[in-house]
Amino acid sequence: MSKKASIGVTGLAVMGRNLARNLARHGHTVALHNRSAERTRKLVEEFGDEGEFIPAYSAQEFVDALQRPRQIVIMVKAGEPTDAVIEEFAPLLEQGDVLIDAGNAHFADTRRREKALRERGLHFVGSGVSGGEEGALHGPSIMPGGSKASYESLGPLFEDISAKVDGEPCCTHIGADGAGHFVKMVHNGIEYADMQLIAESFDLLRGAAGYAPAEIAEVFKTWNTGRLDSYLIEITSEVLKHVDAGSGKPFVDVVEDAAEQKGTGRWTVQIGLDLGVPISGIAEAVFARSLSGSKPLREAARGLGGPSRAPLNGAALQTFADDVEQALYASKVVAYAQGFNQIQAGAAEYGWDIDLGRVASIWRGGCIIRAKFLNDITSAYAEEPGLPTLLTSGGFRKAVEDAQDSWRSVISTAVRLGIPTPGFSTALAYYDGLRADRLPAALVQGQRDFFGAHTYRRVDRPGSFHTLWATTDRSEIDA
Repeated sequence: MSKKASIGVTGLAVMGRNLARNLARHGHTVALHNRSAERTRKLVEEFGDEGEFIPAYSAQEFVDALQRPRQIVIMVKAGEPTDAVIEEFAPLLEQGDVLIDAGNAHFADTRRREKALRERGLHFVGSGVSGGEEGALHGPSIMPGGSKASYESLGPLFEDISAKVDGEPCCTHIGADGAGHFVKMVHNGIEYADMQLIAESFDLLRGAAGYAPAEIAEVFKTWNTGRLDSYLIEITSEVLKHVDAGSGKPFVDVVEDAAEQKGTGRWTVQIGLDLGVPISGIAEAVFARSLSGSKPLREAARGLGGPSRAPLNGAALQTFADDVEQALYASKVVAYAQGFNQIQAGAAEYGWDIDLGRVASIWRGGCIIRAKFLNDITSAYAEEPGLPTLLTSGGFRKAVEDAQDSWRSVISTAVRLGIPTPGFSTALAYYDGLRADRLPAALVQGQRDFFGAHTYRRVDRPGSFHTLWATTDRSEIDA
């Protein structure tokens, strides 16, 4: 009897190919399938010496190559292509077999698919995979959802190929049905915020302090040896020191200043609105990308007046980079706090049992937002599993309180010089909003009651009330 594969991968573009190679490199026999047979043949020709592959050129041949319970990783475009692959393979599978969508699917689609396949006796796992093509090959952060039963067979394989930090795999069972894709979505939202804050730091160091890109690269390199140690800070330094071979200019100056996006950031903001979770830092990062790409709008506004941008000098210049580091760190804490609050809200809404400490732990390696900082988040949730916000955790609370003078100074400088800092500014506004004894929302409720009889609650007694604004005495009634 011919050997069977322990897992199969269908969809052999860059991510699927590298994930299959990673599995094979770890000693797992991998069945291969692609709509285009040429991709399957090419993978075996180029990388067949990395492990055991079983190429298959039809859906039935692919399914027959797998041991029970069959485990099939789907690596195709999200949306209709994923549904098409599921409908191709599901009729060929048997009770207890597992289909895994390892793409960037919307978690609501994953919940729908999981329910439909469960009714057919099949397991469906929506799994977030972060780390890009290099992570897929060398060890990603993996966030599988689905049933606990499906993780019993799938988990050991995914833990084996995931990144490792302190010997621990960057993979854990996140929760039921769409929990894995939900957490991956929030990961990407945090990633948007992190990248925006780093970009604003660059803009401030250049526009306010007059540093050249190569000098800013050295600043980021220094930051990467401290508490901001992270993959994104590391690659930022590399990008900033790169010189374009054709023009001799800094690479960052020859790239069009329009940031693109694939949708997961928008999903994060949309779901944040649906859940009523204030994720303003993530939202501003998404909007900043949208603004950067609004070329006709920006061109029309290019002549609008603003302040001069004379660089800082003297004592202010000497301390500015340190102030920006403080502002970046504090704003980063806010962005992560908002992201973890959204995961908490999603878990409550959809009935998922998500361990926030474990989520932070598996983000420490493999993924795009991997950072030293995540060790502290892991510890914070280990010490207080019900932590309402990272901003009240001892170490983070002190760090942000210590940073706030620099944070406020940097934003003041940005405003004075006309340098846009939507990420820094909204993070500080969120922090100030949380710590305020009273917010002007009381006035908003008064306005809503005046024009729409929407009622309000009082601070001195329970119940809902409405003021009869149209009457002379404006008496108050129970609503």
